[in-house]
Amino acid sequence: MHAMMLKAVAARLEWTELADRHPGPGEIRVKIGACGVCRTDLHVVDGELPDPRVPIIPGHEIVGRIDAIGAAVEGLGLGERVGIPWLGHTCRVCPYCIGDQENLCDQPVFTGYTRDGGFATATIADARYAFPLGEAGSDVALAPLLCAGLIGWRSLVIAGDGKKLGLYGFGAAAHIVAQVAKWQGRTVFAFTRPGDVAAQTFARRLGATWAGGSGEMPPEPLDAAIIYATVGDLVPLALEAVRKGGRVVCAGIHMSDIPSFPYRRLWEERQLVSVANLTRQDGLDFLRLVPEIGIVTKITRYPLSQPNQAPADVRAGEFEGAAILVH
Repeated sequence: MHAMMLKAVAARLEWTELADRHPGPGEIRVKIGACGVCRTDLHVVDGELPDPRVPIIPGHEIVGRIDAIGAAVEGLGLGERVGIPWLGHTCRVCPYCIGDQENLCDQPVFTGYTRDGGFATATIADARYAFPLGEAGSDVALAPLLCAGLIGWRSLVIAGDGKKLGLYGFGAAAHIVAQVAKWQGRTVFAFTRPGDVAAQTFARRLGATWAGGSGEMPPEPLDAAIIYATVGDLVPLALEAVRKGGRVVCAGIHMSDIPSFPYRRLWEERQLVSVANLTRQDGLDFLRLVPEIGIVTKITRYPLSQPNQAPADVRAGEFEGAAILVH
């Protein structure tokens, strides 16, 4: 097999030839058709997440087909197409796992961060954490759903049922969530980098009623706002944009420091919450709805053998939608 491996924190990914790997008990080997490049992958590469493990193969928006099955795997077959997300394994015995909060597991394993991921021609995964994807849709179109879609869905659920929804940072996750929110009958307000007319136009094409810069106030108070950008400065702005009793959801795994702000922006029962990881039930709930919603992902393809360009473009916001590595 071949992989693009991170051998030192903040280093460039290196094309590496590795011995073929074989699944152990409860595991599957997946021949990868496509893998998305997520903002979280940049945090892994840059060493912004705690206790970085190197060498590591990043990537956690994986779509491929099972080509080997370990012992004691049930419900999956050779040749079946599956998706492998960020949450790669949980202990199933800690209070969070027992309490249906496996996303907060005390001893989790994360694909592309603490176990090798999808910037490769093949990967090994815990079969219990792989999602059957069926045959509808292409590999590249489905890949962004495995993180941008799943975290987007969880953040939307946590945001509540309010009809007026603000999305801060209109990248891979927001371009999926905007379609879901529109399908649910919500009104979407999109916030982009100041002056990013292209992203604002893209948001309107996907159904946003209003689109503007992140420093602007929406034309009416929001019921909820979700922050996908990794910029802590947006938190006080989002709190100011929501109504009394409104909710601001921070959807990223990493964010720059949140600046001090007057208590009045939080007062009147406004809520500030975060999203952490996902549960398998999140995946099942969301993926079941995808065909009904008719989500269309906007993708830019990059060859697996040249993966450093994709993270650079994600960092710079050089494209609309999601970046996908293909072999």
